[in-house]
Amino acid sequence: MATLDTHAVYDELLDLLADSANVQRVLAFRLSSLQQERLDILLEKNREGTLTAEETAELDTFERFEHLVRLLKARVLQKQGA
Repeated sequence: MATLDTHAVYDELLDLLADSANVQRVLAFRLSSLQQERLDILLEKNREGTLTAEETAELDTFERFEHLVRLLKARVLQKQGA
């Protein structure tokens, strides 16, 4: 049985989103002020070393999300140049 190639799965999703996306909206995307405020709190607690296990998981989720957004923006820009 083959193992899941996570990169390939993300690539397929990123291609789909990049092909059908409104380029300007994707490139301008930012977290809402509420989400950004929560992220700032988590980052500060992380610097202080006071994150709970639940907050660590939450921060990890933010980091994975940010990584995907960066990949999507890069893919959109790449397809624009193609």
